[in-house]
Amino acid sequence: MFRLNGQSEDVPGDWSDEPLLHLLREHFGLKGAKFGCGVGLCGACKVIVDGEAVRSCTFPASALEGTEVRTIEGLARGENLHPVQAAWLAEAVPQCGYCQSGQIMSAVALLEQNPAPSDTDVDAAMDGNLCRCGTYTRIRKAIARATEAV
Repeated sequence: MFRLNGQSEDVPGDWSDEPLLHLLREHFGLKGAKFGCGVGLCGACKVIVDGEAVRSCTFPASALEGTEVRTIEGLARGENLHPVQAAWLAEAVPQCGYCQSGQIMSAVALLEQNPAPSDTDVDAAMDGNLCRCGTYTRIRKAIARATEAV
């Protein structure tokens, strides 16, 4: 048993050998975390497990017992976006959007652990999240904006 976006769930036995990313996308139908590289290098698949941003493409579903998992689908509360999501829109961060859920989940985990991060903290938290469109400057602006709302 684990919690997924606030709901108690089980990992079906036939899914226990799969990565968390596949379980989320194929079993639970949550398509926000993206398959990018499949080897934990790009960050497109990041979700939050027990408060830490993790690469779901390499996180084994068998390790979920007793954990709390949040995906991009679990951030907004009804019509109210999470402050990081609102900042992303205000700063017009996404271009193609493929990496954005992983970027957002990394930023959320950072701000939950450190509501006033330094530039060095932001660099460390966002390291390994690749954006082919090069929106890094807007990502930094959005994180700064979100710190004011968190």
